Amino acid sequence: MEYSLVCHNLYALSASPVKKKLALLGIMFLLWAYMLYSCVGYCATMPSLVVDSYRVKEPEHASRRTESGGRADLMSKLLPRPQGWVDLESDYDEPSLRTASRDLSANDVDGDRGDEWEDQARVDQRSPEPSSLSSFSNGSGSKKLPQAIIIGVKKGGTRALLEFLRVHPDIRAVGAEPHFFDRNYDNGLEWYRDLMPKTLEGQITMEKTPSYFVTREAPARISAMSRDTKVIVVVRDPVTRAISDYTQTLSKKPDIPSFESLTFKNRTTGLIDTSWSAIQIGIYAKHLDNWLQYFPMEQILFVSGERLISDPAGELGRVQDFLGLKRIITDKHFYFNQTKGFPCLKKAEGSSKPHCLGKTKGRVHPNIDPEVVQRLRDFYRPFNMKFYQMTGHNFGWD
Repeated sequence: MEYSLVCHNLYALSASPVKKKLALLGIMFLLWAYMLYSCVGYCATMPSLVVDSYRVKEPEHASRRTESGGRADLMSKLLPRPQGWVDLESDYDEPSLRTASRDLSANDVDGDRGDEWEDQARVDQRSPEPSSLSSFSNGSGSKKLPQAIIIGVKKGGTRALLEFLRVHPDIRAVGAEPHFFDRNYDNGLEWYRDLMPKTLEGQITMEKTPSYFVTREAPARISAMSRDTKVIVVVRDPVTRAISDYTQTLSKKPDIPSFESLTFKNRTTGLIDTSWSAIQIGIYAKHLDNWLQYFPMEQILFVSGERLISDPAGELGRVQDFLGLKRIITDKHFYFNQTKGFPCLKKAEGSSKPHCLGKTKGRVHPNIDPEVVQRLRDFYRPFNMKFYQMTGHNFGWD
């Protein structure tokens, strides 16, 4: 009897530490599982918390967002990665004003636009996969109507400007030209909004369609969407622009008449044919009159197409100021490509290689009779003078 009692006590004593260890291990396992579960939930929400915190701390105006380079670098990693450089050719044909106009490439409009969207799809397919942080931040955003639009002009440098701007982490832009306010307005604003990329609070949504500048209905339609919309116009020497426009058409239709024969209604009298869209687009003062009926001058920025080539960082600085953004895009982003004659990005976000515009940019212009060029300069001079007065800026075309 005594032996069995002693054995029982010894067994109880020996079993007790095992039970304690098992119980302790069980508790530790439960705590570990709980911590893991909590960590997963926290990590999933951390990006938005970090970004939201950054957005709250960031003032609305760029002039106060000049903390330190290290902080800017850190936040650029946390924010969604801006879209990489896109080698797109925007070879659509500009629809002219709703008045009588002669456009040699009118039949190619839809085809060119289809090519543009197809090019964009190919670029999207080969774009690098965004990080999980960028994906989450981008997924947590929402599609908004654009707060800024590049409205013109055709062959002025709009594609280069848009691609340069897409380097900025606070700019999100749709790649292909929506043509909403000239061709697709009947589709409605929700259709238009759905084309836009997702943005976070504080980011700017942009698009560019150069034909808006010469579309009579566009200013009223954009104003009806939002009177606060900022519009950007890239302008270029109208004579050079017309020749570039003709060169683009010639590359697709080699059998078109010569530039000289299209320029004049009557070569003998020297009367310029303003019904030809290549000529009509360059009468900037006439088109600007239409826009000033709906937008004050302080909401319109004019970018020099010439300076966009000779000093891209300087022009981009003006654009960033106009949009209320910190000057992140600077000289360090560019190098000049001697072969193409254009500035290119040294390194686009998400890529380790330099990037330039597509091969169709920088076409060699045909030789034009100097007398024809001079007559065009004489024709445009009074319109240029008026445009300089309206904008308060002499672009030096004369």
